[in-house]
Amino acid sequence: MAKIVSNFFISLDGVTESPDQWHFPYFNDEMGAAVEAGVQNAAAFLMGRKLYDEWSAYWPTADMDEDFAKFINNAQKYVVSNTLEKADWNNTTVVSGDVAARLREIKEQTDGDIQMSGSATTVRWLLANGLLDELNLLVHPIAVGHGRRLFEDTPTHPLKLVKSETFQTGVLNLTYVPDAG
Repeated sequence: MAKIVSNFFISLDGVTESPDQWHFPYFNDEMGAAVEAGVQNAAAFLMGRKLYDEWSAYWPTADMDEDFAKFINNAQKYVVSNTLEKADWNNTTVVSGDVAARLREIKEQTDGDIQMSGSATTVRWLLANGLLDELNLLVHPIAVGHGRRLFEDTPTHPLKLVKSETFQTGVLNLTYVPDAG
């Protein structure tokens, strides 16, 4: 059975929006290896509608010499949406209707991780519905000061730290799992 694993670039003040504006000065080989490890464990990729719209407009025409472009264009992808009627991007399935039940079925039928990158709204929903199995945060040593945060107007979700490491850049690589108490 698969587990749903969410990954975020996040600032010290909790901002996940527009990492392209603050993340790259901290990217190094250590972070590249951490990101690559997640991709290697991925059996599928899950995203919300907004991320699907952004990525499906970019990645199908991206340079196929890039490892991530090859991965994401060929991977099985699931997009959570009750408004998207069809997905034209290769290997993409729209998950709609009783999304929680459908995601449980997908987890049962999948061997390996179902990876996510971004999609904060979807991650909050997954946590609230007991469907998120792991939350990986690459916490950057920068306070962005503005932008959407991972946890905005959410109920309390106890999490348990199961892995941590510090990169030379000061980025913290943290892995959490839901903590039932």
